[in-house]
Amino acid sequence: MTKKFRSKKGAERTANAAIYIILTIISIVWLLPFCYLLIQSLRGETGSSTLYFWPKEWTFNNYIKLFTDTSIYNFPRWYGTTLLISIVVTVIQSMITLITSYALSRLRFKMRKPLMNLMLVLGMFPGFMSMTAVYFILKLVGLTQNMGLVGLILVYVASSCMGYYISKGFFDTIPKSLDEAARIDGASRQVVFFKIILPLAKPIIIYTVLTAFMAPWGEYMFASLIANGSQENFNVAVGLWQMLQRETKQQYFTRFCAASVLISIPITVLFFCLQRYYVQGVTGGSVKG
Repeated sequence: MTKKFRSKKGAERTANAAIYIILTIISIVWLLPFCYLLIQSLRGETGSSTLYFWPKEWTFNNYIKLFTDTSIYNFPRWYGTTLLISIVVTVIQSMITLITSYALSRLRFKMRKPLMNLMLVLGMFPGFMSMTAVYFILKLVGLTQNMGLVGLILVYVASSCMGYYISKGFFDTIPKSLDEAARIDGASRQVVFFKIILPLAKPIIIYTVLTAFMAPWGEYMFASLIANGSQENFNVAVGLWQMLQRETKQQYFTRFCAASVLISIPITVLFFCLQRYYVQGVTGGSVKG
């Protein structure tokens, strides 16, 4: 009995050691690109590539010039525009997603299941399939180029309700008896949702907010199409791509690396601060669908 126990324990230790080794290798592979960006952003030498990894001259000038030299590439404006878009989209999209999810979880109405299935099927198609049609529609109503900011926000929030399935699964785990008791006491649907259900749904709210914020923060395709050459309405993804053009790549590459580090900070900070709630939201929403 003791030998079996020892052999089993040894096998578990070996398996755990192998798992940790694999996870360590994966972590190194994932962190290497970020470490490369960070090191290149502190490189004093110009040029897009070097024959050595560690800079011969270390400097913070690349970060300083991002905010002081705005004659060609206005990074502060791009950063502010992207932050504004992300905040507005986060608020609107999160509210639409949560309301839709709660309605589909609690209400029973005709065509409910076909509607849910339809939204799931439509959500499987990549967004770029409709890019051309969306662009021409927005162009007809004047929401491209100078008004591209409004057009981008509309594009990002238009399909908010189609991301209902995780949130709905979480709401399904909250007992319906709470709703029924509040309704008996005279509370309306709005009061039940905002005063009773949302305080119990903190993990899924955090999950919804994080996913809503991340989507427009680094999005390139729609932002590039709708801005259509108007630098004032570029987001950071489109703006940084301009730095990598053939004419300016040698001069602005290290500055591009510095900007890439800066735009990764908000997402990283948010994720680490709210990681516990994010995991709870995902696992809670996957219990029932």
